[in-house]
Order: sequence, then C-alpha cells, then structure tokens
Amino acid sequence: MTTAALPRTALRIRLAAVPDGLPEPRHFRLDRTPLAAPEPGQVLVRNRYFLVFPGLRTLIGGRTEGLPLPSLAAGDALFGPAVGEVVAAPGDGRLRAGDLVVHMAGWCDHALLPAEQAVPADEVLPSPVAHLAQGAAPYGALTRLARVRPGDVVLVTGAAGAVGTLAGQIARLLGAARVIGTTRSPHKAERLVSELGYDHVLVDAPGRQPFPEQLREAAPEGVDVVLDTVGGAQLAAALGAARQGARVALVGALGGQLSPDTAGDRAPVAIDTFHLVLRGISLHGYSGADHPDVESEWNRRFGGWLRSGEIRFPHTEIEGLDRAAAALPDLIAGRHFGAVVVRLP
Repeated sequence: MTTAALPRTALRIRLAAVPDGLPEPRHFRLDRTPLAAPEPGQVLVRNRYFLVFPGLRTLIGGRTEGLPLPSLAAGDALFGPAVGEVVAAPGDGRLRAGDLVVHMAGWCDHALLPAEQAVPADEVLPSPVAHLAQGAAPYGALTRLARVRPGDVVLVTGAAGAVGTLAGQIARLLGAARVIGTTRSPHKAERLVSELGYDHVLVDAPGRQPFPEQLREAAPEGVDVVLDTVGGAQLAAALGAARQGARVALVGALGGQLSPDTAGDRAPVAIDTFHLVLRGISLHGYSGADHPDVESEWNRRFGGWLRSGEIRFPHTEIEGLDRAAAALPDLIAGRHFGAVVVRLP
C-alpha cells in the first residue's frame, strides 16, 4: 500500500476529565487527531476489536504505584488490549500488510506503534475476537497456584465477568466435581447455571440472605479451591468456607475497582490468620509475569476447547467508537455478561 493511500487521521477516545468517583460517559470524548505515516520499525494498524477492562478504573483514579501501566490524566488517550490488521509496515520486519496482530493501543480506529509492540495473532484461536478473552489469568491460577484436582469443589467469585465466565468452565475441564459462583444479578446467576455449567450461583445483593449463610448452604462441607476476582467481604466468606488444605488464588479486586468509595486501588478484607494456619490454607496472588509459559499454553488449550465446543467465550460486542464512551460506565454498573469488547466497522 502506498503512503498516499494511508489514513492521515485517527479517531480515538480520550479522558475528558478525571471523575470524582465512578466515571460516566461525560468524562470521555471522541476526537480526531493527525496520524503520521509509519517509519521503519513501526506499524500502522487498523483496529477491529478492543477490550473494555475494569483496570481502566484504577488507571483513571491515578493510583498506579506498583502497576505495569501508567495512570490516565485529563486529555490522555485511553488504551488497552486490541486486535487489528496491519495496514502498513515499512522495512524488513516480520510484519506485513494484512497481518492480524494483538497490541495495547485500543480505544482508537487506527494506531501507530513500534513493531515490537504488535504480536502476531496466530491461527491457534478460531476467531480474532477470541484473542481478547481474559482466560490466561484464571487458567494460570487454577493450574499453577490452586491446582484443581479431580473431585474438588471450586468457588469462583465475580463469576459473571470476563474472568469468571471462563474460570468456572476451566475448573470443570480441569476435573472439578462442583463449581459454585457469585454475582450481584439473579438474571446472570440463571445464565451462569443454564449456559456455562455452574452448579450453583450465589446472589450477593441487598435484600438477599447474607452471603456467608448462602455459601454455607451451597457448600456445607466447605470448598477446596477459591478463585477470587472480587476481594472484600466475598473473599472473607470464602476463606471461612475453605476446608483443610484449601488453595486460594487471587486474580482480581473488582470489589475495590468498581466501588464509588475508593480510587479503584483497594479491596480491604479482614483475614483470620489463625484459621488459615489451623486448616493449612494457601493464599496466593496470581501475576502473569511470574508464569511466562501460561499464555501460549492457554491459547493452545483454549483454541482446542473452542473448536470442540467444550468451552464458550461469553462476550458482549458494542458497535463503534461513538458508543464506546458508555462502555466502561456500563461495565462498572454490571450491565453486561462476560467480556465487553468494542467492534469497529
């Protein structure tokens, strides 16, 4: 493709103002900015999908100490995982026009980025959008930390989110005898059971039976494995239900990230360490950086499971950048099931 045929501008979503509390659509704006032609060592990518992920709430809150991603100030362009097609790649690099790549420059229609930041999306997965599935973390946590064994009772908190909708299915495929989930929505609880094979889903919402009581009734003999994406009170109840030798893996903190009372960086919980010691309970936080082999292993198994029909990738597709400003507030409000992706025409 010649330079004359390349787009000269890009549409992107920016943070219009830092919110005092949870972000709303008015805190974002869509603008058009100049786009330079790529030089050798760069690639120009036309995005096809990008992921709306709750971690943006923490980045907008400015509390990024210890995180591998920068905070977002007013005027900054949003970013995140995306899948796109290479439009131009000058020089002798590995990428060529037409290649499908995964990168972190989402929330725009075109992205100019260093070639090394665009990872080829091989054909191990059957569809481009599947590359945005948030399954590597729960898979790594359930195979490296909690190590699901045949016959285990597994509890997944935040089961209706991007991680939880995959985690329950993964636990079952790894041999779990019973999988219990949690959510804030009765409708989502029904879908988790009818569509994704959860045995029982607890609804943690005002007016419902206290969550610890629900958990005791659902798992009277306790749970062997906990995959926690929420933190806070749900994690405390899960630890109370953990039986001898239980393994607990922490992969998220949605209770803090989606709370209007924090900057998205805290999900405090009181833990009875005497109980942990007495029952020999292990508690680990999962970091993908500590398990670099997991990503490729997950993609291979995920691709096979998708093709065989043994797993589903629940996700909501939102059409167009003009609707993207509401995507993060809607995710925080719990209006979607599974992962949330924006599809660009």
